[in-house]
Amino acid sequence: MATISFSGVERVFSQNGKKFVALKDVNLEVQDREFVAIVGPSGCGKTTCMRMAAGLEHPTGGTVSVDREVVRKPGPDRAVVFQAFALFPWKTVWDNIDFGLISLGIEAAERKRRIEHYIGLMGLGGYEHAYPHQLSGGMQQRVAIARAYVLDPKVLLMDEPFGALDAQTRVVMQEELVRLARQHPRTVLFITHAVEEAVYLADRIVVMTGRPGTIREIIDVKAVREAEQWVQHERIEDVMDQPSFVHLRSHVWKLLRDQHVSALH
Repeated sequence: MATISFSGVERVFSQNGKKFVALKDVNLEVQDREFVAIVGPSGCGKTTCMRMAAGLEHPTGGTVSVDREVVRKPGPDRAVVFQAFALFPWKTVWDNIDFGLISLGIEAAERKRRIEHYIGLMGLGGYEHAYPHQLSGGMQQRVAIARAYVLDPKVLLMDEPFGALDAQTRVVMQEELVRLARQHPRTVLFITHAVEEAVYLADRIVVMTGRPGTIREIIDVKAVREAEQWVQHERIEDVMDQPSFVHLRSHVWKLLRDQHVSALH
């Protein structure tokens, strides 16, 4: 089992001698192999939630746990994919993917097997010896995702991983992620500003309020997808034409719009 649990989580920051509450009373459980997307206004604490699950930050109050163990530091059971590709510019595609495996002390033959598998799965064949600056943004993000999956983590934490890509490449990467999630399911916490992306990818969408961020509503996309018989291996434009997709997208937009209107008054 690989569950992520937020129980009464609060996060308070200090800035210029003043304190402000970023998150307040966040309660959420991401189930084993469930794909949960978090959306909300800027500054609502979406990324902070992800960083706490990764062990990169810690709650001021409450607890964040993975598999019922309180998260105190980063660990190999949790892999993180950031918006910035965060590849080592002096390492090749192969060596970037290999880096974490070496750190874990995995034997050379097993490293080779895993790397070859994910290079093939992510369409990186022929680019094994290329350097990041020789790759497009989409291909660099493929390397970053392969580097995360190759560690065989229980949990995948993704912070707007497609935010820096152009619109067409972003769609292709969304379709690739759906395909990868079907073949190698993981427990995923996915942070995004893009409503359509959240509806297309997620089993559930968590809509956050403005600061202090708390959960306003949790939307069960999987139930609608299964009831309406969405075919998720179809192209994203085909899925977006489904009336149920349009309804869910509109519902999430209205919730977010309410947050922005409230912030202006």
